[in-house]
Amino acid sequence: MNARADFDLIAKLVPERSRVLDLGCGDGALLRRLMAKGCTGTGVEIEPAEVIAAIRSGVNVIELDIDHELGEFDDDSYDVVILSRTLQTVHRPTEVLSQIRRIAHHAIVSMPNFALWRNRLRLLRGRMPISKDLPFEWFDTPNLHYTSLSDLEPLFTRMGLRIDRRITLDPHGHRHRAGNLLSNLVGSSALYLLHRDERLRQSS
Repeated sequence: MNARADFDLIAKLVPERSRVLDLGCGDGALLRRLMAKGCTGTGVEIEPAEVIAAIRSGVNVIELDIDHELGEFDDDSYDVVILSRTLQTVHRPTEVLSQIRRIAHHAIVSMPNFALWRNRLRLLRGRMPISKDLPFEWFDTPNLHYTSLSDLEPLFTRMGLRIDRRITLDPHGHRHRAGNLLSNLVGSSALYLLHRDERLRQSS
């Protein structure tokens, strides 16, 4: 299977020799790329076939439920937590973001954009959106939560995560040629580099 195009962008956001926790790591392809630049990492995955594939490729992976078992990781035990196209599939996104904030100072989160203009047109026609980032029928989707970028970004703030960078992506996972102009309308998905708001941590 070809590597996702957005993995190149994610890899550039992760400093060399970082300790990385990849939540929903799949077969470990992203972690293998990061290990090649000197990072050490752990993957978390729930699908048995993906866990086996990651182990066979030399990736350190743990089979855990992201919704309920991130308490297994200590505070500040990693430098960067990655949650790539996974937040929409978990049952408790606010709890997952809270745990991410505790585990590492930095996070990289990507999310499909339900408010993409093509999705809006499909809804106007009375049909549920289907796209490269939302490729499933309504009855067969692993996605539990749909959001726009305009709704997602205030949630980061609420959870004590500040946005350092937003990279708007096209349907192929490349940086959108429009940049961040009208990202909530033209972006098929977006990639965020976040850091923990220490002021909130001190007051909690």
